[in-house]
Amino acid sequence: MKKLCTLFLTFLKIGAFTFGGGYAMVALLENEFIAKKKWIDKKEFLDMIAIAESTPGPIAINSATYIGYHIAGVPGAATATLGVCIPSFVIIYLISLFFDQFLNLKFVSCAFRGIQVCVVYLIFSAGVRMLKSLEKTAFNTVLVTGVAVCMIAFSVFAVSFSSIYFILLSGVVGLAAYFIQRLHGKGGDVK
Repeated sequence: MKKLCTLFLTFLKIGAFTFGGGYAMVALLENEFIAKKKWIDKKEFLDMIAIAESTPGPIAINSATYIGYHIAGVPGAATATLGVCIPSFVIIYLISLFFDQFLNLKFVSCAFRGIQVCVVYLIFSAGVRMLKSLEKTAFNTVLVTGVAVCMIAFSVFAVSFSSIYFILLSGVVGLAAYFIQRLHGKGGDVK
């Protein structure tokens, strides 16, 4: 029961203090799960983020379900998911009651502009930390460089290309490299 309470309160806090959606919360998740609680290590965290990003649904809910299940099975997954969802539900419900009046408040629009700047920083810092902890192999270096170059080029030339395609194409390249290695009898990890 203590594990479930800890899971619920941890994810309630994460849900209440994470602004900007999934990518913005990665830094908070990393700090909470690896540094403070020591529930998972860095490698498992990167795997969790990859799974949470690749599966349907918000990264917060997918992460909560993953960690909850990892710590306390199905009851843990349900408890953690509920904990992370409650703050968003309450906030959105309250905003919906007063939506028109809420948008007309000058301080609300100023606060949202400030939060947007913070969200960009949080996403960037989480990305840099994840990049630093990524295993330094030729395959990873080529893949990260290729995706970064494509994303920058597509942004500069205003080419509409969803980030989902980058995720799917990177997954296909990883699978292809794995199967090529298996065919050549090397097996194991892509290096």
